[in-house]
Amino acid sequence: MKFAPEGIPFFMAALILTIVVYWFTRHWITGLPVIILFFMFFFFRDPDRVTPSQADVIIAPADGKVIVIKQTFEKDYLKRDVQQFSIFMSPLNVHVNRAPFDGAVVSVKHTSGSFHKAYLDEASSNNENIAMVMATPMGDILLRQVAGSVARRAVCRVNPGDVLKKGQRFGIIKFSSRVDLYLPLEAQITAQVGDKLKAGETVIGRWSAAADPTKDNQGQPSIQAPGQIPQRTPS
Repeated sequence: MKFAPEGIPFFMAALILTIVVYWFTRHWITGLPVIILFFMFFFFRDPDRVTPSQADVIIAPADGKVIVIKQTFEKDYLKRDVQQFSIFMSPLNVHVNRAPFDGAVVSVKHTSGSFHKAYLDEASSNNENIAMVMATPMGDILLRQVAGSVARRAVCRVNPGDVLKKGQRFGIIKFSSRVDLYLPLEAQITAQVGDKLKAGETVIGRWSAAADPTKDNQGQPSIQAPGQIPQRTPS
C-alpha cells in the first residue's frame, strides 16, 4: 500500500504522541494515540488504480459521492457555459486527486475563503480552493479542489506547463472536502447524482465524437487542431 507524502508529518506527530503517552502513563490510554496513528495511515493511503484505456472516456478526479451535476456559467476562469460535476469526499475516502483526462496545465491559482461544509452549494464559490485549468484536445476544463469545514488545506502538486495523463495524481485535499470539475457542454456525462466514485478508475462520461477538434467531418485527423494539448515542457 502506498501513502501520500503529505501524510508524513501527521504520521510522525501521531507516532511521537503515542511514544510520549506510553512512556509517561503505561496505561490503556495509550490506545487513543495508537488509534489516531492508524487513522492517519488509513486517511493518507494512496492505492494504485487501473485507469480505463479508451481514448474518449472521462475519469473521476476524486473518490467520493456525486452531489452536483448541472449546467452553469463559469465566470472566473473558463468564462462560458459549462457542466459542473461535483464530488464530496468524506474522511473515509481516499483524498488523492487525479487528472480526469489527458491535458496540459494552463494555470494553478490558490484563493483564500471560508470553510463552509464541503457538500453545501456555497462551498463551491466561497470556500478556500485551488483552481487548475487544463488544456485538453476537447477544450479547456477546470478542476477546483475545495477545502471544507474540516479540510483546511488543499495541495496541488503540479505547475503551469506540466502535462498530465488521464488518471495521473496531481494533488490531495486533507480530510473531508470536495472537487468540482467543469466540462464543456459537449461532454456526455454518464454518472448520476448519488453515484460512488473511485478517482482514476470510474468512468463519469465520454466526449462526443462531434466535439473532437482533432478530426474533420469525415473523422480523419485534421491538419491543425485548435484544441490540441500544448507541447510544453513540465517545470
